[in-house]
Amino acid sequence: GCPTRVPPPDPPGPCPTAPPSDGEISIITAVAGGQLLLECPEGAEPHPDIEWHREGSPLQEDARRQVLAQGRFLQLRAVAAADGGEYSCRATRGPGDTDPRVRVRVHG
Repeated sequence: GCPTRVPPPDPPGPCPTAPPSDGEISIITAVAGGQLLLECPEGAEPHPDIEWHREGSPLQEDARRQVLAQGRFLQLRAVAAADGGEYSCRATRGPGDTDPRVRVRVHG
């Protein structure tokens, strides 16, 4: 018979991030200089006014950060290390108890 080929070991790299135990914060890894699109997981349609926050402060739109689809998405261009952190989105006209959070890690 033919000798069985042993697959090469997986190259060392970042381990896939397992969801946290509380399942509340999802972690997204972004590459510096690239683009990042965050989706607000609010389930209600249509989305009223959705506000994005970073580290608890309201996020200001600028040339690199744009809110799309009435707040459903947040697009970051030319991601930098300073863009890392915890982002959250909140519907301003709706039940205020939902505040989904996502943690962004920038590498590269």
